[in-house]
Amino acid sequence: MSNLDINNSLSELQARYLEDVKIIGEEAQTALLVEPHRLLDLLELLKTNESYQFNMLRNLTAVDYLEYIEVVYHLYSLPLRQAITVKTRCGMEDSQIPSATHIWPAANFQEREVYDLLGVRFTGHPDLRRILLRDEFDGHPLRKTYNTGNAGEGGRSSC
Repeated sequence: MSNLDINNSLSELQARYLEDVKIIGEEAQTALLVEPHRLLDLLELLKTNESYQFNMLRNLTAVDYLEYIEVVYHLYSLPLRQAITVKTRCGMEDSQIPSATHIWPAANFQEREVYDLLGVRFTGHPDLRRILLRDEFDGHPLRKTYNTGNAGEGGRSSC
């Protein structure tokens, strides 16, 4: 699958999901931006459909943009040797995204890391708890609104 083919595939996916999936970025930086309620449908399709075969979750991370948090999935197709980026967004106050652990078990630790550092709750995650910081740690230190003055006794000094 060439870059042209992957761009055609992205266009097909956008047409299939109409308002819920958009192509963002340009050329090598192209990504699919999907509404959270369509995320699992799209991820399952990308993994199981013979045309895509994105059977590897390379990385799952998130970015705090102050107005929203963007969760980013970097997928790779081992048989087709192609990569794709899928993004979804959630609000700052109600930061919830469905868990992808049943699609790629490798999402387990990565979702826990995003939860721990940015506070995104992955609904349906089998064991969503802190992975890097102590259970008593207050807040999520990679959020731009995180106040280091609140670190106090339960804060980062002894992590």
